[in-house]
Amino acid sequence: MQKLTRDDLYSLERYAELRPEFKARVLEHKRNRVVPVGPMATLYFEDRLTMQYQVQEMLRIERIFEPEGIAEELAAYNPLIPDGSNWKATFMIEVPDPEERKRVLAQLVGIEDRVWVQVGEFERVYAIADEDMDRATQDKTSSVHFLRFELTPDMVAAAKQGAMIGVGIEHDLYRHQVVPLADNLRAALVADLD
Repeated sequence: MQKLTRDDLYSLERYAELRPEFKARVLEHKRNRVVPVGPMATLYFEDRLTMQYQVQEMLRIERIFEPEGIAEELAAYNPLIPDGSNWKATFMIEVPDPEERKRVLAQLVGIEDRVWVQVGEFERVYAIADEDMDRATQDKTSSVHFLRFELTPDMVAAAKQGAMIGVGIEHDLYRHQVVPLADNLRAALVADLD
């Protein structure tokens, strides 16, 4: 999947005009890319369109229009676009109450390394977490992590040929899985393998 360039982005003025319909299109697109895993963890599988939206929103919010600032945003978000042999996801632990969240994040240290995907009968592929920076300490994990799941060529081929795709978490205190993924989710992930 191609990375975004400055030429792929709308100017601030043009984005202001297009934003309502662009946002609606992206939100509809994202519906096929969200996988709740148990009661409080969610995987948001990213792609070129979701990252374009993220960059456009950051440029809009921060009022960035200088080439250097645009380049910084692209450098921050392009790594979350799949490379054709992997899936990339934002992993969120969603606990609304701040005190409860603090307690849960202290219990789930290391959970980001125990998130997996599986294609067909192949072995599970565990996430490579937070390649950009550490988001956890020895005392607590973060509520947001960025994950990469690197697939073998055989896994990619099997996924494209219709093999089951599943996801899960295998932490001592949080074990949940979604196997198999619904057809719409599966189709979205297979499209990321081009």
